[in-house]
Amino acid sequence: MRLHRNLVYTTIDSLSAIFNDGEYADKVVARALKKDKRWGSSDRKFVAETIYDIVRWKRLYMEIAEVREPFDRDNLWRIFAVWAVLRGYPIPDWRQLEGTPERKIKGRFDELSKVRKYKESIPDWMDELGVKELGEELWAKEIAAQNQPAKVILRVNTLKTTKEKLRAILMDQDIETEFLKDQPDALVLKERANVFLTDAFKEGFFEVQDASSQLVAAFLDIKPGMRVVDTCAGAGGKTLHMASLMENKGQLIAMDLYESKLKQLKLRAKRNGAFNIEYRVIDTTKVIKKLHEKADRVLIDAPCSGLGVLKRNPDAKWKLQPEFIDNIRKVQAEVLENYSKIVKPGGKMVYATCSILPSENQEQVKRFLTTDIGKNFTFVKDTKILASESGFDGFYMALFERKEEKKS
Repeated sequence: MRLHRNLVYTTIDSLSAIFNDGEYADKVVARALKKDKRWGSSDRKFVAETIYDIVRWKRLYMEIAEVREPFDRDNLWRIFAVWAVLRGYPIPDWRQLEGTPERKIKGRFDELSKVRKYKESIPDWMDELGVKELGEELWAKEIAAQNQPAKVILRVNTLKTTKEKLRAILMDQDIETEFLKDQPDALVLKERANVFLTDAFKEGFFEVQDASSQLVAAFLDIKPGMRVVDTCAGAGGKTLHMASLMENKGQLIAMDLYESKLKQLKLRAKRNGAFNIEYRVIDTTKVIKKLHEKADRVLIDAPCSGLGVLKRNPDAKWKLQPEFIDNIRKVQAEVLENYSKIVKPGGKMVYATCSILPSENQEQVKRFLTTDIGKNFTFVKDTKILASESGFDGFYMALFERKEEKKS
């Protein structure tokens, strides 16, 4: 087990792009993996996992290395040295790693691990907010679970194949998967692999989608032939799941504020063989008004803090600001009021977030039910998924039914 110079240099360059230039970790990692065609799978694995590891534990490693932002090159090497020592790598005799204080690093690690904000490597404000909303004990469990690397979960595209067939196809390519109890369309990878390079992906047999996210479409109780609206479709993971549950029958309207995201969804839908989707950019309030009381089912996958998906987006810990969360709660309330008007009497709606904070979830639901439009709805049920209990993303979903109009 030794460190290779070119892999470590790529890691240092990537960390500089994430920490100093504000780039997104997933984009930086994707770029890094294309850097050298001669790299084997273990080389690429080292680069990706090391970058994510150091991003995840940034605050802890900064404290141990005694460095402050912005990081110059020497500081990034000091942080890397901390990672290498704690991972048990022998320190090579490179100029950048000269004088690495191995014993001191281990001592500081033991000392700082007694304080949660260092141990779990999170900003002070996030630790305070987590305790305030979830309580000391639950927050401690939840943030620890959010620091575990995310599993890769596939969602089988039932428009094209079955779970059993896909499992066999992937097995032929030495990609082993397991079924997930109570998840009819999910396969879990036993080991990480670049599934996007497989023919099965190119032919639209599956999408990568976390197990918690896969529960949303079923929660909405969708049937073929309905008119369904996904109001915050984004790049459309849930839209595509709904299309498969609808068996391409009926009308599925995917809406978003950003045309670029809907263009991405169009490409994915083509690959998936999902052809009952219409795309509408929300560029004026008229787009929503035209649909008032027209939909059997409405999904509001609301913008949120993303505090349920830190395991797959560890850099969000450093990008998120407390003001953003205050603002997003206002957006959620507006979205819920405006988009709920699309549900027709007798129709159903799901409000979902990938957050674990009650203020973005249960409290939004409670507030909505007191509004003029909310009084037309009956709250049916909700589900709260915690990473510490499920092993998957933290998630929330609430189901409502719009009351039938009373006949005069």
